[in-house]
Amino acid sequence: MERYDDKGSVCVTGGTGYVASWLIKKLLEHGYTVRTTIRSSNHPDSKKDLSYLTNLPCASEKLQIFNADLDLPESFDEAIQGCIGVFHVAHPVDYGEKEPEEVKIQRAINGTLGILKACLDSKTVKRVVYTSSASTIMFNDKGLDVLDENHWSDIDNIRSVKIYGVSYMTSKTLTENAALEFAEKHGLDLVTVIPTVANGPFICPRVPSSVNFSMAMIFDTC
Repeated sequence: MERYDDKGSVCVTGGTGYVASWLIKKLLEHGYTVRTTIRSSNHPDSKKDLSYLTNLPCASEKLQIFNADLDLPESFDEAIQGCIGVFHVAHPVDYGEKEPEEVKIQRAINGTLGILKACLDSKTVKRVVYTSSASTIMFNDKGLDVLDENHWSDIDNIRSVKIYGVSYMTSKTLTENAALEFAEKHGLDLVTVIPTVANGPFICPRVPSSVNFSMAMIFDTC
């Protein structure tokens, strides 16, 4: 593996997830010191075996793990302080709809805006990359074949389709909108990435829900 000189510190939120764990791996390979966040110490996720992260090449020297939770936006401050970039991947996921939609939406928005504020306060973060979702642009009644950054999903349209994960798609749409408004107001360099269904190899120990969903589509078991 090609090694690179140290390129500075970056933060990846939601480090135990499918996308975030790959980000951590690739950032380490490219010479960055990575600070990642996992749920606070009183959450069951914090008790997970993290060896799939701590055993990554260069992790012993360049990976730091912090406890933080979207319910406590200020808990991300320490992990972000001194970083040159932040990859905000963490987002509440509750496909079982165990909590009211409004609770999940406010957690996502407040947590994200708190993270963006920490980036501003750090005086060192040059760019933030926010992992959004294709669901933020694809749900409307306009019948468009081509969509770009000027298009947004209509919240009423999302709720009307009655499909799996409605609250997740609604919260993603409203959170990205709030993040972009905050960034424009405060002059923060924010880039949003809008992936469709993430699938392929994974390094986390549990099969990611998006991979299960992809396989269900392939085998027509949705």
